[in-house]
Amino acid sequence: MQRFSNQVAIVTGAARGIGQAIAHRLAKEGAQVFLLDLLEKPLQETVQAFTAEGLSVQAISIDISQEEQVKSAIQQVEAAAGQIDIMINSAGIIGHTNTKIVDYDLATFEQVHRVNLMGAFLLTKYVIPPMLSQQYGRILHIASIGGKEGNPGMIGYAASKSGLLGLVKGVGKEYADQGITVNGLAPAVIATPMNQDTAPETLAYMTSKIPMGRLGTVDEVASIACWIVSEEASFNTGFVFDLSGGRATF
Repeated sequence: MQRFSNQVAIVTGAARGIGQAIAHRLAKEGAQVFLLDLLEKPLQETVQAFTAEGLSVQAISIDISQEEQVKSAIQQVEAAAGQIDIMINSAGIIGHTNTKIVDYDLATFEQVHRVNLMGAFLLTKYVIPPMLSQQYGRILHIASIGGKEGNPGMIGYAASKSGLLGLVKGVGKEYADQGITVNGLAPAVIATPMNQDTAPETLAYMTSKIPMGRLGTVDEVASIACWIVSEEASFNTGFVFDLSGGRATF
């Protein structure tokens, strides 16, 4: 399929894991993809690997919690490509795990929110104008089933992802009649390098909640994510899709 021919996409957190898998699929299906991430070495390695496959990708190193960096990155993409059709935000951090709230320090709580929630706010704020100019756009934020149900021991992450759900629903309604869709995707635990930072007890708890009895894969995330940001998903906005192996049934 070439669903994304002549389209320009931004993917954050694209150096590895979910973001990398999504970016790869978008590029394979014809998109010109800008890979944004803070991890410079893995980012450059990803660009080299994708370019070796003949895919159209470019890298921008960015901390999405910093407004001027986000604003500049969006301007760079628009100047280089002339348009922005898709923005998928997969960047995020976990913070403390297996830590009750009474032991959870404020500095880490704030840091998690700066990246997971404020970063999502900034990316959305600055990508909307170029989409408005063409009356078309697809925005997708990778949330978490933990944001819907809460995961004990990682309150910073769960709270930030709950806030992200509200952002998706609110902004989705703001631009529903202007050709721009804003959706979220809430996976259960996915096999990614990010899980290396999760306490084994917390990871075991989250896996035990999945009826399929296994972790999801990044390719499974990429599959549904690319449909959500395709032209096919034209009547979906302000919604948070589940990808949970049966954990979420509501």
